[in-house]
Amino acid sequence: MKTFTTLLLATALISPIAALSATEHDHGGAATQQLQLNAGKKWDTDAPLRQAMTAIYRSATQILPAAHAGKATAADYDAFGNAISTQVSFMLQNCKLPAQADAQLHLIVGELVAGAEAAKGKQGDAQRAEGVVQIAQATNAYGKYFNHSGWKSIKLSH
Repeated sequence: MKTFTTLLLATALISPIAALSATEHDHGGAATQQLQLNAGKKWDTDAPLRQAMTAIYRSATQILPAAHAGKATAADYDAFGNAISTQVSFMLQNCKLPAQADAQLHLIVGELVAGAEAAKGKQGDAQRAEGVVQIAQATNAYGKYFNHSGWKSIKLSH
């Protein structure tokens, strides 16, 4: 995970549109790297990764209803974005995955960082709720590609 710091800095500088991820809305554009399974199986995880992703999941599910209803405040979004950033930092410092799994996780981390930045208002107040959705989508991708016992997708209305 040593290259996470480089990824984190690079991701903070690029727009969310350029962030590397695979979502159901991706229509096979330019040469972006896409998440993939490990020979048809989910990638293994470690305890620090599961701990951080569980905390991110909880944060997303707590703010999502207010964000969708237009009732989340700037302070709510800021606290959420900061909570996500804290968990990403924890991952960077503590998660130890094999190189191929790590490379796949980088794609999700890029989305988490971009979503946290949007939630904190870095792309304007109108994009704060979209940052929450982006993080929820990243957590869903994590559950689809990484082995985390008991993981459930976040239900999104769009």
